[in-house]
Order: sequence, then structure tokens, then C-alpha cells
Amino acid sequence: MKPKLILALALSSLAVLPLAAQAGPIDAQLATYKAAAAAADAQFTAFSAERGKAFHNRAFGGGKPDTPACASCHNENPRAAGRAPTGKVIEPVALSATPTRYADPAKVEKWFTRNCKEVLGRACSPQEKGDWLTYMAGQ
Repeated sequence: MKPKLILALALSSLAVLPLAAQAGPIDAQLATYKAAAAAADAQFTAFSAERGKAFHNRAFGGGKPDTPACASCHNENPRAAGRAPTGKVIEPVALSATPTRYADPAKVEKWFTRNCKEVLGRACSPQEKGDWLTYMAGQ
């Protein structure tokens, strides 16, 4: 190989490293939810970004009236900032817009616990969490 080609290949692989590092924590979280979803439902096969998008925008009736959907606070466009009912600005939930958002699995689970209770009035299932994270990972 020519030195310029080797240099170009090396530099292009370095550009991909930050993306791979960002994907790691969310992939680990998805693997955890996948195992739990499969244990809860023998028919479960895979997460769906399409279901995640529908879940994000769907209005639920069991939670708080001022937060009927994820999009109520997090915006219908996951790449845009949202706003809590208190007026506090919420960083975008899309991985492309906020690359470190899902780096801490404990923090991810904390927010799922709180937000699912407020929006749905119940805990989210592992499949719902995985579908939603799959959607956010693609945004």
C-alpha cells in the first residue's frame, strides 16, 4: 500500500472511534433490556425504532394530565430541546444531538422510572424502554 492511502485509512478509522465509544453504553443498556424483554415474552425478537417513535409521541391516559406523552416534555423532534412543565429546558434526547446522554445506565434507568410513572402511570416494560432507546439511537 502507498503511504498516503495508509494514512488516509488510519485517519478515517480514528474518525469512527468517537462514534463507537458513544454507541457502547447505549448498546449495553439495550442488551440488558433485550434479555429482560425476552424473559418476559417468549415471542419477543427485536426492538423497533418505529415502535419507539410511536411510543414517544403517543398520548397515554394513566399518568399526570400535564405530561400525557414523552413528547410533552421532550419535544416531538428528539433532536430539539424540550421543556419541562416547570419551564426548565431539557437537552435533546436524540443520541446524535446529545452524545453523552445515555452514558450512565443507572441514570438512564432513574429517568425511565420517573418519566414512565409520570407519563404512563406505571413502569415501562423492557420492550418499551428498548424500542424508545432504539429510536433515540437512530436520531
